[in-house]
Amino acid sequence: MLTPITARIVPVAMLVASNVFMTFAWYGHLKDKQTPLFWAILVSWLIALPEYMLAVPANRIGSATYTVAQLKAIQEVITLSVFAIFSVLYLGQKITYNHIIGFTLIAAGAWFIFRSPA
Repeated sequence: MLTPITARIVPVAMLVASNVFMTFAWYGHLKDKQTPLFWAILVSWLIALPEYMLAVPANRIGSATYTVAQLKAIQEVITLSVFAIFSVLYLGQKITYNHIIGFTLIAAGAWFIFRSPA
């Protein structure tokens, strides 16, 4: 049995870890576009397996503490955060003001999902 604090932290930590795998699976191959697409797909599937092994239990565990909408909002904010870091550090992309504004609006949407009804 998880303590109330652990029940809130464990799913989020697992979703962060799963998103790291997911981001590499979906976008990691873009750094080396010379690799044949077949191999990029195969390697991506292999990377995605640990992603699912983290995401599915994270959502199962998290559903005891969070609503499904809250879990999805958490997932989206984590996805954008991991993606932003990945795209800058691994792919060498630049984050523009438009990206920041767009990500901020999505985070604002997540805030509304966690807000208590009026």
